[in-house]
Amino acid sequence: MKKLVACLAFAGLFIFGTNNVVMAQEATEPQASEQTENEATVTEQPVAAAAPVVEEEVVVEKPFNQVLKDKFIEGGVGFMTPILLALILGLALVIERTIYLNLATTDTKKLLAGIEEALKNGNVEKAKEICRNTRGPVASVFYQGLDRYDEGNESIEKAVVSYGGVQTARLESNMSWIAFFIAVAPSLGFLGTVVGMVQAFDDIEKAGDISPTIVAGGMKVALITTVTGLIVAIILQVFYSYLVSKIDSLVTSMEDATISYMDILVKYRK
Repeated sequence: MKKLVACLAFAGLFIFGTNNVVMAQEATEPQASEQTENEATVTEQPVAAAAPVVEEEVVVEKPFNQVLKDKFIEGGVGFMTPILLALILGLALVIERTIYLNLATTDTKKLLAGIEEALKNGNVEKAKEICRNTRGPVASVFYQGLDRYDEGNESIEKAVVSYGGVQTARLESNMSWIAFFIAVAPSLGFLGTVVGMVQAFDDIEKAGDISPTIVAGGMKVALITTVTGLIVAIILQVFYSYLVSKIDSLVTSMEDATISYMDILVKYRK
């Protein structure tokens, strides 16, 4: 019985193993045939010609300062340099005026309160000291009035009005030069444009033909000066308008404070 079972087991293993080998061979043969067909197909396909390699052009953007330098040279150094100087000098005056006007701003309410408190106690020297220690044209005007405190209201009023006019003129100092640079910058630009157009017509005359290249090149160079001059004028005009509004504000504040100041002097002056 044991021998029979062993024989059947051996026969089963033998049959199962044979079937596996046959199935593996059948599975391998299609793959081998497919590989052979693929190789044949690859062999039969003609070799395509290599595609030409197209080199892409790399566009390098110039930095902004380099662009400005190129435009400066194209516009002509003879005309672009005065326009640049107008911009530099105009901005220098704008910075100077801006600093001066900001330093001239005074808290008039605090100043008047201090003067009124000192005069209320009869201490004129204390009021003068407050004016000396306060920055701005308003305090200087008030000091001139206190310096003539014993000479009468009419003398005080004259001193305040006269010195107020002096301080107003100081506030407006150098503003005329900024206005001059605003006017001269586009004028220089137009002059450069006219000269550039004359040179362009000279080139056309020498060439004996109206070439679009000659005309366009000459006009482009000629118009660069006009564009630069207008840009400079616009920049300076913006700052000029700001400074004018600042001066008007200071003058108005000075006039209002002066009226209150005279009222205080009349009130406490014996």
